Amino acid sequence: MLCPPLVFLATPRKGFKLAPQVKIDTEAVRALAELLRETDLTEIEYQENSTRIKVLRTVQQAVIPVAAAQAPAQNVATGTTEPNSSAGESGKDDWSIHPGVVEAQMVGTVYLAPGPSADPFITLGSKVEEGQTLFIIEAMKVMNMIKAPKSGTVKHIFVKDAQPVEYGDPIIVIE
Repeated sequence: MLCPPLVFLATPRKGFKLAPQVKIDTEAVRALAELLRETDLTEIEYQENSTRIKVLRTVQQAVIPVAAAQAPAQNVATGTTEPNSSAGESGKDDWSIHPGVVEAQMVGTVYLAPGPSADPFITLGSKVEEGQTLFIIEAMKVMNMIKAPKSGTVKHIFVKDAQPVEYGDPIIVIE
């Protein structure tokens, strides 16, 4: 498991100056950092009296190489981005175990476009490059851009825009 770097900030409430002799409760900071790791949050803030502690971490995408498997030819849906558009429940299961599936890395709401009236980042059949933004997962008011782990073609989209997702839910398939 990757442990991203943590950034610790201690700032006083507005109107107060941080005195050089202010002691920071390192146990509280450690507890907040551990809470970040356990919950996959990217930011947590704690305030007591005039001291505010904010702990942040960067989200890093881990690219895990997958051996190329010879999969049987799949019948691609007819250009729609609706989930399970041409397959029944068993079709969903076939796609969800595909080696090119991109899963939700956190609990949140998935957005397929950068804004309500904007074009989606990807559509069924679109070509994507490694590192290209595929979708956004909003978690705790933080927008997390999810990048393509590899280049390929979008073969299946499991979700609709603004749909809630759980950790590990399949979002798209790249072949």
